[in-house]
This record gives sequence, C-alpha cells and structure tokens, in this order.
Amino acid sequence: MRHRTRSRWFRWALLAACAGFWYLAWVYLTLPDVRPLATTPPAETAFMRLRAREARRAARIPTRRYQFVPYARISGHLKRAVIVTEDSAFWQHEGVDLDAIRDSIEVNLERMEFVRGASTITQQLAKNLYLSPSKNPVRKLRELMITRKLEAALPKRRILELYLNVIEWGDGIYGAEAAARAHFRTSAAALSAPQAALLAGAIINPRVLDPSRPPGRLLRRQRMILRRMGRVTPPADVPPPSAVAPAAPAVPAEPPAAEPSGPAAQPPPGEEAPPPPAAGAPPPATARVHRAQDSPRRARPSVARTGRHRPSRFCHARDTSRRSRRSGPPRGSGSRTVATARAVAAWPPAVTSTSRSSRVTVVPPGAPDRRAT
Repeated sequence: MRHRTRSRWFRWALLAACAGFWYLAWVYLTLPDVRPLATTPPAETAFMRLRAREARRAARIPTRRYQFVPYARISGHLKRAVIVTEDSAFWQHEGVDLDAIRDSIEVNLERMEFVRGASTITQQLAKNLYLSPSKNPVRKLRELMITRKLEAALPKRRILELYLNVIEWGDGIYGAEAAARAHFRTSAAALSAPQAALLAGAIINPRVLDPSRPPGRLLRRQRMILRRMGRVTPPADVPPPSAVAPAAPAVPAEPPAAEPSGPAAQPPPGEEAPPPPAAGAPPPATARVHRAQDSPRRARPSVARTGRHRPSRFCHARDTSRRSRRSGPPRGSGSRTVATARAVAAWPPAVTSTSRSSRVTVVPPGAPDRRAT
C-alpha cells in the first residue's frame, strides 16, 4: 500500500513538472519582440490603452498627451533625479537588482504589509510597454522575462530614454516632454533641478501627486531627491567619438656617415681614390681580417679512438697565437691582410687588437710592412 502511494505521488509530481515546463515555454514564446525599440519609438503603450478603456467605462473622453523626444533633449537634472528615485543601481545591474529585492522583503516582513517595492527602471519599462499594473504572479513572471530581453537587446542609454518618454506623469500625460509642458509650461530640456525633483517624486503615484500643485508629501520627497541627485551621473547627451588610433611615431632619419679624415683617408701613392658610392647603393661588404683560428689545422683524433683527453680549443688557440708571435702570420696570409686593410679607407690608422684567442694587426696605407723584413 505504501509503495502504491509513493508511485502515485511521483506520477503527480512528474505531471506537474511537465505542465510547468510547457507553460513556461508557452509564456516565453508569446513574449513580444523588443528589437524594433532600438530604432523606433513606440506609438502607444499598454498603459495608454488601459487608461483609455478605463475612461470609456467611466463615460469620459480619453485624453492623451504624448510626445517622444530624443535623449539629448531631456534635462540632465531629470535623468539624475529619476535614477536616484527609482533605481540607484541602474548602471550596475542587468535588469534585476537582487540587493533591492532582499531589502524590500526585509522591510515588508517587519511592517507586515507591502510598503516598498524593488522594481528597476527596466522592469517598469517592461510593465508600461506590454503589461498591466496588476500584481499577480503570472504578470510578474512575464515582466521578468521581458526585462531580460530588453537588457539583452538595448543599451542602458536607450532603456533610460524610452522610460523617460513613456511613463505616466498624470491623467493622460505620458513622457517627460508632455509632463514638463503640462505642469511647468516649459520643455523637457529646460527643466531645473527643483522641477525635475518634483517630477521624479511624483512617479510613485502620478495620478494623485500633482507636481504643479505639490502636497506636503511630494515636497518632502523633493528635498530628499535634491540631496541625493549629485551622487549619480547620467551618460553624455552625445556619445563620445570613436577612439582614433594614435599615429605611429616618426622614425628619425639616420645621420649621414662622417667622412674619414687624416692619413687613412688619403689614397696610397700611385693609386686613384675610389669613386663615392651612388645614392641608394648598398653599403660595401666588410673586409675580412685573418685570424689565427681561420688557419687550417690538422684534425685531431677523438678521445674514443686514442683514449687520451682532447685539448680544448682555447688551449689550441693560445698555442697558435704564441706561434704567430714567434714566426709571424701563417704562410701566404701577410699580403692578403695588407691588401684587405688598404681597401677599407675608413679604418683608423693603426689598430692592434690582441685577445686571448686571436691577434689582429691592421697596417695603414703607406706604412712599411715590418713583417716582410
């Protein structure tokens, strides 16, 4: 009997899970397409249609004041006041402010009544555009899904622009431009900080709080908003120009080579000076100076063959250097060294470089070759 009861509960739970999944899929597939809002302002909203139906049911003629204006034609004071009042973390969250939800739950549980909400500007925009002000869970679920779609399809600047142009600011008054002209007889771009604070404070209940004749509650909210307005900075009215890649630094031209002077620059007697190189011609090849290591030497047997330790190349080079100091350079290399040294006119007159592994002697033009004697 107990096994049958468990099986029955399992079937009901599985059926409920399947029904919930299909219901969520149906809700998601019936959500509106928010992508056209990126370039096209809405002609009307769900709240406008709702207020028109309510007016007709009350035997009144529905009125509507609505004029969409671009972001640059809305006062910066109003942008700051609205962000401070409705969603101070607007630039940080992705449509849903979890910290605000937690604080709202704590406050409402302490007072045992609904006194504080946690809707962000994006959530309020979704509600105004497509939903109703009812508080049932299905409407809240659709609001969250539309909020995510708005955040994914639109930048924050566009979301704030749409919100300021469609929210309700009185009976039949929608948007910042209509509210500024109806309550203060000015444009949305010319709103002052006190006027913007009054409009932002009236968003909580726009059909009761009149900014043109503010009650005491609205005046208290105005003072609170004015104190907080300096804490946020809305984005610039005009988007910054695209960053231009910095120009590459100019490569300085190489300085011209100094012309040789002194005895090394004079050609030897009986020879003509070589012609100057043509412009753009490649530089002459560097003359090769004979070193003691370049002389051919007999290959030595390896340690594997003889069993003896093979001397290092440094010891061999030192021995060769000593032998060259005793008997001069290898056979047939003295004349080649003098000829190659005379071909390079820019060399210093007498350069002698003696190192541990080699000895190089350069004879300047016209000097007697002491090694030939």
